Amino acid sequence: MTETPTAGTHPAPDPMAPATTVPWTDLLAAATDDCLAALLKKADQDWSRPAHALDWTCRQTLDHLALGLMGYTGLLIARPDDRYITLFASLDPQAPLPACLEGLRIAASLLTSTVRDTTAEARAWHPWGHSDATGFAAMGITELAVHTYDITRALGLSWAPPDGLSAAVLARLFPDAPSGHAPSDTLLWCTGRTPLPGLPRRADWQWDGTVH
Repeated sequence: MTETPTAGTHPAPDPMAPATTVPWTDLLAAATDDCLAALLKKADQDWSRPAHALDWTCRQTLDHLALGLMGYTGLLIARPDDRYITLFASLDPQAPLPACLEGLRIAASLLTSTVRDTTAEARAWHPWGHSDATGFAAMGITELAVHTYDITRALGLSWAPPDGLSAAVLARLFPDAPSGHAPSDTLLWCTGRTPLPGLPRRADWQWDGTVH
């Protein structure tokens, strides 16, 4: 099995550091490394089984993830005011899983580079709020985190998004998130994956990408 998807790994951000002190490009790169490492562990499993609590298979969920990361990249480049971009990028349905994970790394790397090159004043449309580069970086991290959770849970791997990454995303996209819980647990609750003590699992949810 090729180890290509884990090449060029980045040191994980300090989970105790304030979210504002860590560049969003570093956070996105660390999320990419962490998620791809987890997914690679199950690359030899049956990805035709349903992803956890989704209507998609694990393979379809991976394709959705790559499509989303490329979509955020395109939105930041084109900066439309009221619509999605017209470019759609999917993974080769015939490719083996390690090669698909390589494709996912490419999509995440393109988003990371675009975030790095986008000015702070730039804004682009998203149905959940016109956003800036930091917002799209946080969206990319959220997509990576929740769909890695969906896939690994379905494939029998115990994995959760790191607390440091989760805390940064919560501060940027979920300003009304409940306090008093581990950041990773809170992010999974905010995105409708799991309940929290005293709070049932959410049936409907969305983030707030607007610039606060």
